[in-house]
Amino acid sequence: MVRVQETLKLALSLGASVGALCVASSAFAADATAAKPDSSTVQEVVVTGFRSSLAKAISEKRHENSQVDAILAEDIGKFPDLNLAESLQRIPGVSITREGGEGRQITVRGLGPQYTRTRINGMEALTTIGSPDNNGGVNRTRSFDFNVFASDLFSNLVVHKTAEGSIDEGSLGATIDLHSARPFDYKGRTLIIAAKADHNDLAGTTTPRMSAIVSDISEDGTFGILASVSYSKRKFNDVGFSTVRWDLGSVLSTGGTTAAPLSGFGNVLGTNCRVYPIPAACAASNAAFHPRFPRYDLYKDNQDRFGATFSIQLKPSENHQYSIDFLHSRWNATRLESYIEAPGFSGTGACSSPLTCTSIANISILSQTINNNGVMVAGTFNGVDVRAENRFDKMNTKFDQLTLEMNDRYSPTIWGVTTLGINNSEFHNPVQTTVGFDQYNVQGFSYDFSNRDRPVLNFGSANLTSSGPWVLTGVRMRPQSVINNFQTFTETLHWDFHPNLKFSGGFSYKGYVYKTSSLRLVNGESVTATNAYAALRSTPIASLGQIYNGSSAGIDIPAGAPSTWFGPSVSAAESVLNMTPYNPLFAVSNLADLGNNAEVKEKDTGVFAQADFETQVFGKALRGNAGMRGVHTNQFSAGYTFIGGVLQPVSAVHNYDAGLPSVNFVYELRDDAQIRFGASRVMTRPDLGSLVSATSVTVSGTSYTVKTGNPNLKPFLANAYDVAFEWYPSRGAILSIAGFRKDVITLVTSSVRNIPFSGNPFGVPDSAAIAACGSTPGCSPQANWAFSAPVNTHGGHIVGMEINYQQPFTFLPGLLRHTGVLLNYTAVNSRVNYTSGATTVQGQLLGLSRGAANATLYYEDDKWSARLTESTRTKYLQKVPGTEVGTNADGVNGTTNLDLSIQYTLSSKLKFSFEGVNLTNEQQDQFTDTTKNMPYYVHKTGTEFLFGFRYQL
Repeated sequence: MVRVQETLKLALSLGASVGALCVASSAFAADATAAKPDSSTVQEVVVTGFRSSLAKAISEKRHENSQVDAILAEDIGKFPDLNLAESLQRIPGVSITREGGEGRQITVRGLGPQYTRTRINGMEALTTIGSPDNNGGVNRTRSFDFNVFASDLFSNLVVHKTAEGSIDEGSLGATIDLHSARPFDYKGRTLIIAAKADHNDLAGTTTPRMSAIVSDISEDGTFGILASVSYSKRKFNDVGFSTVRWDLGSVLSTGGTTAAPLSGFGNVLGTNCRVYPIPAACAASNAAFHPRFPRYDLYKDNQDRFGATFSIQLKPSENHQYSIDFLHSRWNATRLESYIEAPGFSGTGACSSPLTCTSIANISILSQTINNNGVMVAGTFNGVDVRAENRFDKMNTKFDQLTLEMNDRYSPTIWGVTTLGINNSEFHNPVQTTVGFDQYNVQGFSYDFSNRDRPVLNFGSANLTSSGPWVLTGVRMRPQSVINNFQTFTETLHWDFHPNLKFSGGFSYKGYVYKTSSLRLVNGESVTATNAYAALRSTPIASLGQIYNGSSAGIDIPAGAPSTWFGPSVSAAESVLNMTPYNPLFAVSNLADLGNNAEVKEKDTGVFAQADFETQVFGKALRGNAGMRGVHTNQFSAGYTFIGGVLQPVSAVHNYDAGLPSVNFVYELRDDAQIRFGASRVMTRPDLGSLVSATSVTVSGTSYTVKTGNPNLKPFLANAYDVAFEWYPSRGAILSIAGFRKDVITLVTSSVRNIPFSGNPFGVPDSAAIAACGSTPGCSPQANWAFSAPVNTHGGHIVGMEINYQQPFTFLPGLLRHTGVLLNYTAVNSRVNYTSGATTVQGQLLGLSRGAANATLYYEDDKWSARLTESTRTKYLQKVPGTEVGTNADGVNGTTNLDLSIQYTLSSKLKFSFEGVNLTNEQQDQFTDTTKNMPYYVHKTGTEFLFGFRYQL
């Protein structure tokens, strides 16, 4: 016990020291890992070397009854991964979405992050961060943001691809289990320290990464403690261009009279477009897609991540073992976004007469190039408004979890596992401030997207580098937050009825609370000569801004296009204009964004029964399990709405039940080959934003409309089938081919329904209709209203195939016997139903790449270890139909990332490493419309090189 007390002091001292180093931003870099025991036992398992850890993971997969893939400590620590998501993408069927050059969320077998459930040390968790607007802004969904965590904090990652009765409900795609290290995973006292320097070539910055772990157990093996810490810092530039999607010049017909609204470009090649009938030249230009906000983007990101774990294990006897695990992670970030853009293209410019027009109605087309897809890929224009914009975000996510696990054997055949846990994730975006300057009526503006990856923007007569022509036109302040909290209790009892037949059953309770807030400026976000901000326009522009240089920051601006501009500085504007919520001029409230001020509470109870068996069929072993899980969900949702011009809270309660059967079979064809089959019903609860009845009720003449959430949504349901052949030709080798299908019974999509207000299924009270109707003739709760709301619809299907090949080439001669490969490929196709208003369309499931592959070539001997990894995924969709009228989808084009890791072992205690992440500087490429492939966000973040060491006592 003396050694344990000494180690406890060392652990606490280490944690305090690292905390101080983090605050001072002078910590070393990190990448430490440790071995992990077999998840089904508590005995020591020592994993040394990358090849050995692969063999252990394959053995674990082979002996599971369900379809499982795992990554163990050596894999996590020695792949060149910046975070947990990038570690997970090595698993067959797993693809990741990247943000700022770093993995953020995962998709498993075509099912996106909202359909995947993550558990940490046995209990469900949800962590969220904020992102740029093109990536959805603040995460208010059930999608788990993995970049909150460093992979160094975990010793074991497991992906359950098929369901079992014993695994909690909540996933249509997969259940991800993350396990932090425990003291009994190690033999005696262990100390590992690692440090790296992380250099980003685009930003020219070098930042630290460090990790450490200390563990010890008592001499009699009955008590152990472990502490680990991880700290990393990243400073990088995220640069490129964007268009904020593409739009049509006009969607109105060419008929009508001069009294009817006109829209579209004001003049095309000398032809006046403000007349009826609209000239053919004008109609052709208006029918072509043009960029809404052609602009160059400069983001400067500064992120740091700190994590710590603390674990105590007690084993008073062979029949009893207890573990207490604490996990803390903190993600802090600032992001400075700067744009030089032309916002005047962003609207159709409808006007009440030919003489009073705004937006593109003021724009004259001097020249244009329209391609065969009906896209205006290039043009020169007069009358264009130009804007410089600067936005500053300060964000942080804090995650804490405490779990208690008790393993008690009551007799030689009966034993139980009890888990108690609580976790809390809090995301805060206390500062999201934007300032905008405009120059009006610029002549000779041009854009050219003939090269879609490197457009040319020329700002014509605009004087970009002088402060004189700019006018302060916009201020925004949008503080917001998201909180997710879980409380879990599970009790599972196991009965080893027979060596070949085991029963298990149990009860689970999960309490979940989601809260989100969003505040906006009370006085609006436009600065004009007549509104509350009018006095601000007299402030000297020079005191509110600075010079930006896009080329020096890494934007690939073509020769001849301007790369330097004067633009607003949020920090200067905050100081000069006193932009704080304490200034009444900049007061904020929730009135302008009621839909993002909401709360959802869920109480989920479940029971399960499962039988695991093993027998002989035709002289061959057949094993597997059959189970049933019953689930009851009690859901409370609350938000706000306007009724009669008065802000009122609204809430709803909804209860539903689900029965989720599952079976898994494994048949051993011979000693080194087996086939699998799995079938189950799976579910995912509806997305959080769809559940809240934040309602707007509008009456305009004879048009009665309601936009609301739907607290009565049923969960996503699917029937899942899986069949696989697995061949294990030698230790550490596998060739597997798996086919899978998911028949999605229900999805949630937006729909418009014309129904009486009274008795509507969305829980909106009649008082909202009465207040909106006022004295309008014929308007009443009994009339038909157009309700726009999320509803359950028939889903569709997902089918796919997964191939996995891992082979150490130990049979080859010479140096080649130290090499090996990891290859996997997943092909997926889907067809599901989406609704847009009253229209139903079919398309690919959101987030699904039809092809994804990973390839790793490795070398490992006593001194050297090297790995080259390529990860590829094809394009995937983010929205169907697209956001803009006339587009069939918004999505992300495919990516290929190449990473390298080299390690040299100087001694049994000291190793040195070199890693290269994103060696080809792969870009993030988002598009509008699958046929036209119009770019709306194309950014690069550079290559990262990491140099470091790892020391182990």
